[in-house]
Amino acid sequence: MSANNSLSRRNFVRASLLSVVGAAGAAATGEAAGSGRAPALQAGDGHEGMPGPVGEVDHTRNGFNPTDILTDFNWGDRISVLENGQTLREYDVFAGDKTIEVMPGIEFAAWTYNGRVPGPTFRAEEGDRVRIHFINGSSHPHTMHFHGIHTYEMDGVPGAGPGLIEPGESFTYEFDAEPFGLHLYHCHAFPLARHVAKGLYGAFIIDPPGGRPPVDREYIMVMNGIDVDYDDVNDFYAVNTIPFHFALHPIQFHVGETVRVYLVNILEFDLINSFHLHANFFQYYPTGTSLTPIEYTDTIIQGQAQRGILEFKYKYPGLYMFHAHVTEFAELGWTGHFEVLP
Repeated sequence: MSANNSLSRRNFVRASLLSVVGAAGAAATGEAAGSGRAPALQAGDGHEGMPGPVGEVDHTRNGFNPTDILTDFNWGDRISVLENGQTLREYDVFAGDKTIEVMPGIEFAAWTYNGRVPGPTFRAEEGDRVRIHFINGSSHPHTMHFHGIHTYEMDGVPGAGPGLIEPGESFTYEFDAEPFGLHLYHCHAFPLARHVAKGLYGAFIIDPPGGRPPVDREYIMVMNGIDVDYDDVNDFYAVNTIPFHFALHPIQFHVGETVRVYLVNILEFDLINSFHLHANFFQYYPTGTSLTPIEYTDTIIQGQAQRGILEFKYKYPGLYMFHAHVTEFAELGWTGHFEVLP
């Protein structure tokens, strides 16, 4: 498909959403009034309003919910101590093929780690021993490539160590967790863009020894895209995979609480992604490898595989938007709300 046709199709998707909003927006907004939630469907009113879907995806059928993913940090399926005193964290990972609903009535043939997109958020402390038992239960060869420091044999790419893990085969990746920071993992089989875009990725957090300074709330947000017709052009954009989810289900916390967001960009087929926070600023720690922020801002740009940690608190209660400041991405799903309670 040509670039012009691809852009026309994306414009058609956006126009379809806007036409639905125009027909049903007033009723939906009225129904949500006073509910304490963002309306299920809201008419666009410039910068503050975005189109949205009618209805909602079936999270139970999908087997995961973006809200649950926010705080689902996996410190190990099994934790023990080695003879040398080192903490051992073991994780079980299963690659599989799975059809998920990404918009009401729109399905996507995903490739998943542990049945969800993004895959599990692994978490360890710097210096821990990490052991990942990987089983490929899918119909294609896959790997697990971890960003961080490890040996060549554990790099999870074709030709290194076991190379590709064929369907029905397994391998155990093992290395020491370093350096501390916010990292990610993904399949490194070829064609690489397709294996990533279909869902084989996740976040990997390594805390500094003793942990980061405590905060009131911690959330993992993985910025991704959905190419439903496999033409290497994204049709929808999201945080934690389901477009518009956090517009329908605002993230709640209280005035004065310190919030820490682990933000990862794994978007394929577009060169950059962004995060914009309304009515507030945040401290930004790129890659999370330093405990000193480099910037106090309300918008940051990330290329693919870039990541960083955001920390902020709100002074006033209200319903505040966060979204990509690439407007097209926001209109096609990458938008949400923080509901700041008194």
